[in-house]
Amino acid sequence: MSNNLLQHGAVLRVDLAAVRANYRLLKGMLKEGGGGTECAAVVKADAYGLGAAQVASALLKEGCRHYFVAHLDEGVRLRSVLPGSAQIYVLHGPPPGTESMFHVHRLVPVLSTMEQIAGWRRLARQLNAALPAVIQFDTGKSGLGLSSADLACLHQESHLVCGIDVRYAMSQLACADDPEHPANQAQLDEFQRLRAMFPKWKASLANSSGIFLGARFHGDLARPGAALYGLAPVHGAANPLRQPVQLKARIIQVRQLAAGAGVGNGLTYKATGPRRIATLSIGYADGWGRGMGNRGVVWFDGVPAPMAGMVSMDTCSVDVTGIAEDKSGPGQFADLVTAHYTIDDIARATGTVGDEILTGLGPRIYRDYVDEN
Repeated sequence: MSNNLLQHGAVLRVDLAAVRANYRLLKGMLKEGGGGTECAAVVKADAYGLGAAQVASALLKEGCRHYFVAHLDEGVRLRSVLPGSAQIYVLHGPPPGTESMFHVHRLVPVLSTMEQIAGWRRLARQLNAALPAVIQFDTGKSGLGLSSADLACLHQESHLVCGIDVRYAMSQLACADDPEHPANQAQLDEFQRLRAMFPKWKASLANSSGIFLGARFHGDLARPGAALYGLAPVHGAANPLRQPVQLKARIIQVRQLAAGAGVGNGLTYKATGPRRIATLSIGYADGWGRGMGNRGVVWFDGVPAPMAGMVSMDTCSVDVTGIAEDKSGPGQFADLVTAHYTIDDIARATGTVGDEILTGLGPRIYRDYVDEN
């Protein structure tokens, strides 16, 4: 084992070949839709915690040329690893006074307010150039995006987008992971109604789950994020995506407990008989949340071992009574995320979503990259 691995209490193995395979699957679905839809990659939040530089570089080999991040600083960092031919879009648009930084770093803002549009228009006028942008519509999610009234104003006063090269009209689906939800059709209808005012603007609507809703939702550019990282795109359906992450944590100490002994903060676990308890070097500061206490499991060669007690900041405890001692001694590793116990499984166990679990895995966890392709 390398020195880097030995220095860390937990290791996240990132299979870039699996990320690339997921991109190919999604790109293939878009191609089957027959609309010529391009496939982007959402790599915000450091590619959902997997590493934006590594993931974006891997997807570049698959022909990906469109990348979405949330913040300006994410875009600046990503630009340093991607060629000029790659388009980098910043979902939150330019904070006031930062418009020139977007131009310098060749970043495309997603403009969601009239103020952002005005700032981008001023820079275009100063440079005497047409500057690229995406215009975001609010179609019912009530998050980022121009309102119907804002868009009517843009339609009536076209000079407000003078100097802006609008690459895409974009919106966000709220309920695409539930194919039967009526909001999907309602948002599509509203998006099409608003786009009719701007017929020359290309469309970007589908997120990961939106791709699975079919060609009507695909538009000209789809923006998968969670699906690239193996998260299930459709509730209750089989997940066709490969799982690119495995998480392991090192055992620090093992102790024998007598019946009645308590474990962890608050002593919420009480041994019902002689038990063997292992302490792992991962806790909620690393993203292994308190919700796993007394309900989660970890694995040793495919054999489950239940969590014992609450998760603390840096450690958690596991009942390894039924695990062979040569597999569960100090220095050995427990599997926390595996092919048969996925990020989505952990999310269900703790009442959250896979995105939160994955993006919450902290920087103390060592990232070990492999790419079998």
